[in-house]
Amino acid sequence: MSDMEFHRHRRLRRSSGLRAMVRENVLRKEDLIYPIFVVEGEKVKNEVPSMPGVHQVSLDFLKEEMDTLEEHGILSVIVFGVPAHKDDCGTEAYAENGIVQKAIRQIKEENPSLTVIADTCLCQYTDHGHCGIIENGVILNDPSLELLTKTAVSQAEAGADIIAPSNMMDGFTAAIRKGLDEAGYSDIPVMSYAVKYASAFYGPFRDAAHSSPSFGDRKTYQMDPPNRLEALREAKSDVKEGADFLIVKPALSYLDIVRDVKNETGLPVVAYNVSGEYAMIKAAAQNGWIDEKEVVMEKLTSMKRAGADLIVTYFAIDAAKWIEEDK
Repeated sequence: MSDMEFHRHRRLRRSSGLRAMVRENVLRKEDLIYPIFVVEGEKVKNEVPSMPGVHQVSLDFLKEEMDTLEEHGILSVIVFGVPAHKDDCGTEAYAENGIVQKAIRQIKEENPSLTVIADTCLCQYTDHGHCGIIENGVILNDPSLELLTKTAVSQAEAGADIIAPSNMMDGFTAAIRKGLDEAGYSDIPVMSYAVKYASAFYGPFRDAAHSSPSFGDRKTYQMDPPNRLEALREAKSDVKEGADFLIVKPALSYLDIVRDVKNETGLPVVAYNVSGEYAMIKAAAQNGWIDEKEVVMEKLTSMKRAGADLIVTYFAIDAAKWIEEDK
């Protein structure tokens, strides 16, 4: 074999030290964004049945949760609210004392070093479970933008560091950017859910956020999963409308889209590792079918390799622990 010419790629894999020296992508604790579900009431810490280890928490448990994030070096949290009351126009989404607004104020007072991202949508707050205003069974685009903008401004007033609109109404980034600027919040960035597919992977989230639509589905406003070029049109629209970050959701089945968005835009890209992706790994791990740590870290690193700068994941705390252990 000595006279044969071929590349000896294994030379750089021979030891853990060599592998670390040439590693192209590294997952950091600073890359992780932790989602949390806040609910009204006291002494509430309800585990989500389809998401082992994930809880709905009331405000009196919020500091405990945020202290845990800081303890493990996680710098940011995205807040989802589960209101006590819902109506047809999602009033609690933009109420001064809405559950998310109260949570934001509390986190910024008690854990000021954390970056607080506010999810901006109506679905958790409407009695019909859709992300906008309904008229004759149709989700209206432009009237919904007015309420979404009110929601974003109320979240900024409460102290949110970043506004993350997730509703997929056309023009939502432009409307929210204009609303924030006019309200005096021109320095608050928008982390747009620019590419959000109508995915079957969202089921456990709807269990956690109580946001399942009461009729129909969201396929008229969320993206069709087979489409790739449409994702680039959506992302480029949001860039023009003033987005500062671009979210691709879900992540694992859409890594090609993460890479496309990264290549085609100059903005930080956020991969949302969604609830169904979390639940599948948890179920398999609990049955002893996979090594949870190895699978989670491989999965999250694949998102970094695809081009994600940040990752929203329910595994954030576990991943941060594992990163520290591996050091």
